[in-house]
Amino acid sequence: MSRYDFLSIESIHNKIVSNVRENLHYLDVSIFNHILSGRDKEMPSHSIFESTSHGSLGSKIFILLRDRILNESYKCGDKLNELTLAKELKISRTPIREALKQLELEGLVESIPNKGVYVKGFSPRDIDDMFEIRLSLEGLAVSFAIDRMDEVHLAKIKEVFELLEFYTTKGDFDKVNDFNILFHESIYQATQSTYFEQILKDIHYYVSVTSRHSIARPERLESSLAEHRAILEAIIDGDKDEATERIQRHIRKTQMLVRKYYATRK
Repeated sequence: MSRYDFLSIESIHNKIVSNVRENLHYLDVSIFNHILSGRDKEMPSHSIFESTSHGSLGSKIFILLRDRILNESYKCGDKLNELTLAKELKISRTPIREALKQLELEGLVESIPNKGVYVKGFSPRDIDDMFEIRLSLEGLAVSFAIDRMDEVHLAKIKEVFELLEFYTTKGDFDKVNDFNILFHESIYQATQSTYFEQILKDIHYYVSVTSRHSIARPERLESSLAEHRAILEAIIDGDKDEATERIQRHIRKTQMLVRKYYATRK
């Protein structure tokens, strides 16, 4: 039985969120607040375009379009029209053009002369490659984290896990996916290595978003939670070998599910 069974949703949510906020010294607070707000991920609020504190307008449009591609709002072969997007988002075509160029560099779209820009998305091989890279680097990252983390880092990992556990008990797939990302990012940040954090955040973001459809089943929610709990326990124990083995086993299981998902879509 979950330790949340005898408490109200509101009291648990408020307590955990309050605790996590106190330990968000290294976490992107805007991302955390976005998750908790439950806003539609497909359409950003006006503030994301009006504010310049988090990068250029073109970069924000890139993130929006990238998310639509990875969430399959745009399908492989769909055409992305500059003028249509500019009208939809009520902005000029210049940042749209900048975003499309960045998407092309990421391999998510293809620009065909005299025809336009078309969605490519990720191939199963692309995703498999990212899993293999993540498998190698994340095992090293958790080992570094155990060596280098302080009490603040460990407290943050624990609190993010509590939120992951809470939303798993509620069957909230979207929140579980979000806090799964934050759990792993908290480990990356605990390495106190800018290089590790940035490389792994980029890879893990793509893997997590492309994985969400394949793991959105109640039985996978429970098994994934157990895997994250085992990782956390090894981190708390300071057992680098066990933590590495457990995090790599977790990645392998997710990889197998993603392979099955994309195999059915051929």
